[in-house]
Amino acid sequence: MALKRAGRIKILHVSPEAVPFSKVGGLADVAGSLPPALGELDADSRLLTPAWPGVLDAAADRGFKLTRITRKAEAAIRWRIYRGSVWKCSGPGMEAYLLDEPSLFGGPVYPDELTPYSATPFLFLSLAALDLPEAARWAPDVIHCHDWGTAPLSAALGWHRYFREAPRSFSTVFTIHNLAHQGLLPLESLGDWGIDPDGAGVDGFEFFGMANLMKAALIASDAITTVSPGYAGEIMTEEGGEGLGGLLRSLAPKVSGILNGLDDQSWNPASDPCLPAAYSHNNMAGKALCRQKLLEAAGWEDDGRPVFVSVGRMAEQKGLSILLPALERMTAMNCRLFIMGSGQAEYEGAVLKAASRFPDSVFGHIGYDEPLSRLAYGGGDFFIMPSRFEPCGLSQLIALRYGAIPVVRAVGGLKDTVFEEGPDKNGFVFPDYSPESLLEAVSRALKTFADKGAMAKLISGGMKKDYSWRQSAPLYKKLYESLPAR
Repeated sequence: MALKRAGRIKILHVSPEAVPFSKVGGLADVAGSLPPALGELDADSRLLTPAWPGVLDAAADRGFKLTRITRKAEAAIRWRIYRGSVWKCSGPGMEAYLLDEPSLFGGPVYPDELTPYSATPFLFLSLAALDLPEAARWAPDVIHCHDWGTAPLSAALGWHRYFREAPRSFSTVFTIHNLAHQGLLPLESLGDWGIDPDGAGVDGFEFFGMANLMKAALIASDAITTVSPGYAGEIMTEEGGEGLGGLLRSLAPKVSGILNGLDDQSWNPASDPCLPAAYSHNNMAGKALCRQKLLEAAGWEDDGRPVFVSVGRMAEQKGLSILLPALERMTAMNCRLFIMGSGQAEYEGAVLKAASRFPDSVFGHIGYDEPLSRLAYGGGDFFIMPSRFEPCGLSQLIALRYGAIPVVRAVGGLKDTVFEEGPDKNGFVFPDYSPESLLEAVSRALKTFADKGAMAKLISGGMKKDYSWRQSAPLYKKLYESLPAR
């Protein structure tokens, strides 16, 4: 039976990070841009996220109106009552609640190691979300939990001594942003935050002798989404399921893949203040200056060689283990590579070593620099993304928007958005996770680079394609409205 409600559907999104308040990875982009997109569809869509250090001041500086709610949000964890102040944060297109508890939200968003103690901020965020309707006097029809950091919310509805029996009028959606991170804790820690002993079994949290927060949330949630259709299929396999493939196959009727949307107001080469010149698919003149400035940033003269750019985490997931062995051969193929990001020390070191060895062909920037990253998208000829797995990926969508032709591996959201064949051709795709397969795609890209007409057609097609929330937000709204009434 579909969800019944009076007036506009009300959705509360809960996320440990969300732009414009906090950001570690792509989760923040989604959690911060989906609620306003749903608002454009006449949904009352709000966000709950922690007030990490500096968040309240930054929100005020951005012009948000901050109002502290009289009643605090409370939760009992490890025989202690935590009470967090709730700030209602209102601004153009955004209605959010910022949860302020300095003893829990006083450090970095994610700990170096997850323990029963370092998990406390995520437990509190999740349980405080269940107390928020009472504090804010606003009751959602749907609570949408984003990734493992909010998994305790859905899990509590299944096995918490209080919340499993408490009356509720909302349904739950849980989105898997990256199945590689599931939130593993010792089984004996479950009792510290009120989980009944029957939740510690194989039909609940238990996972190879540990408590798996995400597993429990998947079982307890009314609906499960992933961030692309391709990833939804991959996580149901043994290879891509990260130990949960069999469980997800059993839950398949409530799993759907909805492609993440791109905030195309923020990511727009026609108005991006970080670019030295504006351009669009109707007028590409400014991209030449962006390319020239990117070459200057790398200390290169323009000798006509194509520039491949890579922006992102330097990690195994992102394909560094096949990109690095391919670098020397790419330089021999007359490619230039502009690589920026940070992550695993061995990959950072290997990038800098390659840049030292091939200074006129490889440039490495360790760290994140927002203006420089945007210049890389704007100035690059190709965007290289050889991921081992990729739940959705926003980088290839940004690259398409900025006219940098993607060269990607056919996994997850990459194969849902980049096509080498057919009427929607917009990039180059390779199947195998190997340097050889990557180099074959690069070779095909170089042949196209030599044909100005073919390049212009690929660039224009990619820039005109709409991968914004205008396509994906209606699918979420339809899902919410299909959920069972409570």
